[in-house]
Amino acid sequence: MKGFSFTASARAEGVAAKGWLRGHKWWLLRRATQIAALGVFMAGPLAGLWIVRGNFASSELLGVVPLADPFMFAQSVVAGTAPIGVAMLGAGLIALFYALVGGRAYCGWICPVNIVTDAAHWLREKLGITRDRKLDRRTRHWVLAGALLASLATGTIAWEFVNPVSVLQRGLIFGLGAGWTIVAAVFLLDLLITRRGWCGHLCPVGAFYGLIGRASVTRVAAERRGDCTNCGACFNVCTEPHVITPALKGKGSTLILSGDCVNCGSCIDACPVDVFEMTSRLRREAR
Repeated sequence: MKGFSFTASARAEGVAAKGWLRGHKWWLLRRATQIAALGVFMAGPLAGLWIVRGNFASSELLGVVPLADPFMFAQSVVAGTAPIGVAMLGAGLIALFYALVGGRAYCGWICPVNIVTDAAHWLREKLGITRDRKLDRRTRHWVLAGALLASLATGTIAWEFVNPVSVLQRGLIFGLGAGWTIVAAVFLLDLLITRRGWCGHLCPVGAFYGLIGRASVTRVAAERRGDCTNCGACFNVCTEPHVITPALKGKGSTLILSGDCVNCGSCIDACPVDVFEMTSRLRREAR
């Protein structure tokens, strides 16, 4: 039906039961975090406030703490670059951080391209676009492998030439130029061709962080799954709905353990009976 939004309808369940603010709590926190992260990187070149120097792939916090994307570091290693101590430390710090908060929390809480794809999804539902070319979500792992092989073959950090995150950040500071075609392609893919196509099926950065996320400490749990009313709000609002079923409908752990989970909290917002909560794997296993 034109103009019908599964996501908006799913959120309405939570809003009706809990009020607008509680029904959007985690969404508001995510957007604030994404905007703040982008703002911190842009504050230096635009306003001379150098909290962080660099970009999302490699940077330095307060001129002291090195930070590096582990996926970029892995590409540099397979490209034949001798590992530099500061780069190893930066990649290790980021990997440790996401091992604590959830690997793909990067996708839902930090990555600026997530705002682009969420905007495409919102417009897709507003326009009632139903075309959804099915892609195997494992495709992103093939793209990940391809990026590493390209780095090996060329001796470069190959993905950085087309990485939409880096292109978007550079474009916001210097003007995108031809780089707009990459960002526009991601937007149009999610708008016209496949639902959640980029983040859910193709992005190798998300695939890499998903590997880290398999062992992450912070988890969403269907703690009160016995109260579930089968309204489907959580599945409709989730960007990776397949991760919910084992925790909500299974007989084992109530923790959502898949590395594909972005720990976005959307299911917590949408659930009208508060089945879900953000918790810790360590706290649950200590019980």
